[in-house]
Amino acid sequence: MTRPVRLGMLTPSSNTALEPITCAMLAGIDDVSAHFSRFKVTEIALSEQALRQFDASEILRAAELLAHAKVDVIAWNGTSASWLGFDRDESLCEQITAATGIKACTTVLAYRDLLRRIGAKRIGLVTPYRRDVQDKIIANWNLEGLHCFVERHLSLQDNFSFAEVSETEIAGMIEEVVREGCDAAVVLCTNMRGAGAAERLERGFGVPVLDSIAVTLWACLARTGSDPSRVHGWGSLFTNPDLRAASAISDQNNEGVQ
Repeated sequence: MTRPVRLGMLTPSSNTALEPITCAMLAGIDDVSAHFSRFKVTEIALSEQALRQFDASEILRAAELLAHAKVDVIAWNGTSASWLGFDRDESLCEQITAATGIKACTTVLAYRDLLRRIGAKRIGLVTPYRRDVQDKIIANWNLEGLHCFVERHLSLQDNFSFAEVSETEIAGMIEEVVREGCDAAVVLCTNMRGAGAAERLERGFGVPVLDSIAVTLWACLARTGSDPSRVHGWGSLFTNPDLRAASAISDQNNEGVQ
């Protein structure tokens, strides 16, 4: 009997979207399961109090609990390095592996990998965050060569509220950035419901739609040697796991959104 693959994910305490959506994406894949550990995150802002939520000691404590479940990878399923700096996630991965002996990945580092692979020159950034957080994200992503060509944000701060935004509203924001000429749309937040709209929007516009929850799952599958193409109905991220060229999507279907 093949040993099951266990994916460990570190989750903001007030997040209500990523767990059910991740499990929905894995539905029907009997030999892969997702397991979650939480640490306190209730707001996204640039205040000292808000930034302190992402202290590595708290995250490592949650990671050590995941290690008790003998998971095959530990992912930071969150986007804080976007405003704190990519080096924070690089260091965090090293610390998680040193503390647990388990390989690690993060949402933000996975985005960097994927966007570089597809050669995205004009990123459409969709987030629930405040203007000052959004500006910090854009500055940090630009430093990594990830150029945010157009953006939409909702000016929210309470992390719980992000999951209250409907998939329909998020899809509308994605459509707006795509229509302004981006060559990849990014839903940057693991507590937003953008993953369910990705496949429909890609089919309509021929532009990659990369949702944070989906990107994190993709990274976990890749790190454990599991085939991402076993995930069906959640967009080109899984059907074209290598994403060698952006044209891989538009070549499939150029029909309008239904």
